[in-house]
Amino acid sequence: MESQSQLEVSNSEQGTTFIKTCFNGINTLTGIGILSIPYAVSQGGWLSFILLIVFAMMFWYTGLLLQRCMNKHPLIKSYPDIGEVAFGLRGRAMISTFIYIELFLVAVELLILEGDNLEKLFPHMNFKIGSLRIEGKSGFVVLAALVILPTTWLRSLGALAYVSLGGVMVSIVLIGCVVWVGEVDGVGFHESGQLVNWEGLTTAVSLFAFCYCAHGVMPTLINSMNDRSQFGKVLIVCFVASTIIYGTIAVLGYAMFGDYLMSQITLNLPSKKISTKLAIYSTIINPFTKYAVLITPIANAIEEKWLLCKRKPIAILVRTTILVSTVLMALFMPFFGYVMAFIGAFFSVTISLLFPCICYLKMNKAARQFGLELIIIIVILFVGIFIGILGTYLSVRHIVNHMKLCS
Repeated sequence: MESQSQLEVSNSEQGTTFIKTCFNGINTLTGIGILSIPYAVSQGGWLSFILLIVFAMMFWYTGLLLQRCMNKHPLIKSYPDIGEVAFGLRGRAMISTFIYIELFLVAVELLILEGDNLEKLFPHMNFKIGSLRIEGKSGFVVLAALVILPTTWLRSLGALAYVSLGGVMVSIVLIGCVVWVGEVDGVGFHESGQLVNWEGLTTAVSLFAFCYCAHGVMPTLINSMNDRSQFGKVLIVCFVASTIIYGTIAVLGYAMFGDYLMSQITLNLPSKKISTKLAIYSTIINPFTKYAVLITPIANAIEEKWLLCKRKPIAILVRTTILVSTVLMALFMPFFGYVMAFIGAFFSVTISLLFPCICYLKMNKAARQFGLELIIIIVILFVGIFIGILGTYLSVRHIVNHMKLCS
């Protein structure tokens, strides 16, 4: 999901093959959500797997709707272009705003992820800056930000865009480490879990939505292909592969740790095992390459708005300010699972379920005639609105409650 930032990166992949586009798409779908998918299933119970598959089908279908929108207007290059064609400049502004805020919050999630997992590796370390002592997770968040900062000053991020195969490999390594912990390191797969947990089902669905939200980058993937007509097959490959990856890690994690799963499965793994360290190292390396790509669309939008593109010192200041603001938010709300649920319920549902359906209906009069297609779209809109409202309310409530406990 964090790869949505590529939608504003200059397109250097014209003529991309079918296979390469599949790797790009799979990497887009299997981002940091893979860490929380076992926790999501623990929140909803074993039967929530049915909803995982249902969500995969709905998000796949809305991806097809975006492709159909682009087929009707071949000059469309990005998701905001679709909003402008459908609803004018207001539509473009609304979609852009949702995407940029989502990218900002995912950047915050990357810093929280770094803090959580580095604290897992080095539980008793603290930092001292002058007379100020920073302990544990907060110190690692600041340290990770300092390491990431120079990468954000790069204004041409072409080299960072070629991480798709690496991202897929990280997912495979993580699954391998979890299997090793269960089979070799003695944890086992003995937890029965719950069949269904009605209380946590909405949180589970919100996390599922976060995992399958990749629609912001889909127009870029379509335009990069040497044969755009193959994108429908790309979508099938990507959603089937990502669902297999998510399902595998979710089954393994829930069978190992049951209802005791934490927001990131790496936090449940035995601390002193080599397999755990390998899993965490592979997890914490990825954000260092993706953070800069992630905030580039936000920085570019600010620079273009205020005509600052050619002034490098101002560009550095803009990017540094964005990073500092994400650090402050990560320190203020270090709740990985609940923040992810909020992003999924509010932004992912809106960007990947609601907007594609609404834009498609606006751009295609024939789709508004009663039939199977319209029924499917109405069902998706109804489900999206319901999950969006309820999931946003519950995730915000959880965040507020935990902030009160921490204060």
